[in-house]
Amino acid sequence: SMQCFPGLVLTLSSLLGALALLQLSLYLRVPSRYGKHEERLCRPRGRLPARCAWFLQELPSFLVPALLLALRSPPRLEPLGCRLLCCLFCWHYFYRTFIYPFFTRGRPFPLQLLFFGMLFCIYNGFLQGYYLIYCAEYPNDWCTDIRFTSGLLLFLLGMGINIHSDLLLRQLRKPGEVTYKIPQGGLFTYISGANYFGEIVEWFGFAIATWSPPAFAFAFFTLCCIGPRAYHHHRYYLKTFTDYPKSRKALIPFVF
Repeated sequence: SMQCFPGLVLTLSSLLGALALLQLSLYLRVPSRYGKHEERLCRPRGRLPARCAWFLQELPSFLVPALLLALRSPPRLEPLGCRLLCCLFCWHYFYRTFIYPFFTRGRPFPLQLLFFGMLFCIYNGFLQGYYLIYCAEYPNDWCTDIRFTSGLLLFLLGMGINIHSDLLLRQLRKPGEVTYKIPQGGLFTYISGANYFGEIVEWFGFAIATWSPPAFAFAFFTLCCIGPRAYHHHRYYLKTFTDYPKSRKALIPFVF
C-alpha cells in the first residue's frame, strides 16, 4: 500500500507552480494553437475530432484519483471533509470527461496539444488525488470551517458559471457549423471569457476548501493557462466583429 511522502507533495506542487509561470510566458503574447486562433498560425498535421480529443484529454483526471482510491487499503472513508473534497475534484472531471465532450461542437483538435493535455491531466490527477487520499488530514469538523464552506460555495458558483457559459457557446452553432459568432447572455454580457472565468473561480474555490499546496498550485496554473486565452479571445472578437460590444472586458468585469 502507498504511503504519504510530504516532500513529494511539496516538490510536485512547486513544479506545477513553475509550469504555470512557463504557460504564462509562452502564451501571454501568442495564443495556443487551437480553435479560433489556429487559422492565423501554421496548421498542425494530425488532429482528432473535438469530442474524442476532449474525452481522451480529461479522462486521466477522473481515472487516476479513482485508481489511487481503489489501491488504498483500507479505503479512506473518513473524515467527511476529505471525502467531499475528493468527490468535488472527481465530479468536475466526470462532467468534463463523460458529459461535456458529447455536446461540444468545436473544431478538430491538434494531436500534439492533446498529448500534452493528457500528460498534464495524469500529473495533476495524481497530485490532487495522492494528497487527498494519502496525505490530507482534516479535523472532523472541517465541513463547518469557514474555509471549507466559502470554498465550496465558490466552487459551485464557478462550476455553474462554467457549465452555463459552455451551454451558451454551444447554442451559437448549429450542428456541423464551425464559424465563430459573438457570445450572448449570462456573464458574456460583461466579459468575453465567461466560461474561463467560471473555471478559474471554481478551482480557487477548491483551493480554499482544500487549503493545500497542490490545490493552490493547480488554481494558479488554471489562471496562468486559461487567463491569457480569455485575453486572446477578447482581442479576436474585437478585431473580427465590428459590432462587438466595446464595454465587455476580457476576464474580470469592470477591471480587465
